[in-house]
Amino acid sequence: MKWDNLKLGLFIGLFAPFAGVFTFYLWKFRHVLTFPEFIQYLGLERHLITGVISISLVVNAAFFTYFINTDKDHTAKGIFFVTIVYVAAALVLKYIYS
Repeated sequence: MKWDNLKLGLFIGLFAPFAGVFTFYLWKFRHVLTFPEFIQYLGLERHLITGVISISLVVNAAFFTYFINTDKDHTAKGIFFVTIVYVAAALVLKYIYS
């Protein structure tokens, strides 16, 4: 597999934030809610969604930094593009739910 690949960057950028959401759940809510209950709670407490998205994008930032530092620029471009889409979605959600 070629590691300097735009499609790989798009894939990582798309799915890495889910690991961030799960990590946030483990950090804050695992003793209180199951993961499905946590997702339902986010649906009820919509003001938390933008914060969770923002925290989950830290995972993308870590991957982006790694691929930039290892000169895998095409992969980093894919991660960056998806991150911009996530940030735009977070801003829209912030505007809608505040």
